[in-house]
Amino acid sequence: MIALVIDDEIQLRRLLRLNLEGAGYKVFEAPSGQEGLAEAAQRRPDVVILDLGLPDMEGLTVLKRLREWSRVPVIVLTVRDREADKIAALDLGADDYVTKPFSTGELLARLRAAQRHTQPTAEASVFRSGNLEVDLIKRVVTVKNAEVKLTATEYALLRFFVQHAGKVLTQKHIMREVWGPNYEGQTHYLRVYMSHLREKLEADPAKPELFITEPGIGYRLVVKSDGG
Repeated sequence: MIALVIDDEIQLRRLLRLNLEGAGYKVFEAPSGQEGLAEAAQRRPDVVILDLGLPDMEGLTVLKRLREWSRVPVIVLTVRDREADKIAALDLGADDYVTKPFSTGELLARLRAAQRHTQPTAEASVFRSGNLEVDLIKRVVTVKNAEVKLTATEYALLRFFVQHAGKVLTQKHIMREVWGPNYEGQTHYLRVYMSHLREKLEADPAKPELFITEPGIGYRLVVKSDGG
């Protein structure tokens, strides 16, 4: 596995190299955005760790350019903890967002999670998480092997979550993709339909374990082991 670290802080790159190599990664480094894009094109890494504060360009610009041609998992690792920065990074295609200082164990776990979902879940005909099963070809949804009837909009929303399972999806992104660009600001629709999905698919809608709210950002569909 190849990891690319794009960060201008040499001490941090050394720390990440040490820990990533210990976890079995082959590590390449880039201290600037331009070098990072060049390394990504040449090395074709399995995962990218990206800082937002780079000397030559914004990390968000690097992410935007990278997403023009690559779906490699990208973990943003930055000191910026503003909600607006997190939303911007996730909207541009980051798979996760970790703020400094960080736990090495947590970062490695997030890297593994991002890599598990490199291939879009929609490429598999059946998605499973805990007691939920979604057959994307037959368009059949079951919970504990019992079929659950969804409306067209409920199913479209569920399918979008399945296609991005494990990733944090911003409210704006969900609204744009499921309802259309003219509905981006009408998040009350999303709240209503998330309530519908939880009522139909969660064991306890009041304590959701599948459809998790990311406060101030959006939602995430958790990938759980069978029956877990």
